[in-house]
Amino acid sequence: MAGKGTKNNQQNTQGEAQSGQPKQPLEFDVRIHSIKPNESIKGTASVNINGAFAIRGVKIIEGSNGLFVSMPSYKVGNEYKDICFPITPECRKQLNDAVLGAYEQALTQSQNSMAKHHEMQRAPEGQAMDMTGM
Repeated sequence: MAGKGTKNNQQNTQGEAQSGQPKQPLEFDVRIHSIKPNESIKGTASVNINGAFAIRGVKIIEGSNGLFVSMPSYKVGNEYKDICFPITPECRKQLNDAVLGAYEQALTQSQNSMAKHHEMQRAPEGQAMDMTGM
């Protein structure tokens, strides 16, 4: 019974979207949880869509054609199946742009933070560092 109800809900939603009613714009709130620029999985993220639906376990991966977004998935035999995924190409592009943009921003902030940290540890030019007490 639950499967039948789900199918009916999907049909109703699709019918409303195709009826010409204006669609609500999607807003993506992306949070980057880890950044690993030297690994194939460059980072992980969570995405909140319109404050109504959250996705955890989104991965940013370096592929042969550059960075791409990988949705949470599970393995069936020799292949992986996405647990959730964008249905339309427009939604997929918006999601990918939001996640990759947040990743690039977090990476830049991380690099700037590291540069400032290293800069603070260096002695000013022409001055020796005070090493008394070491």
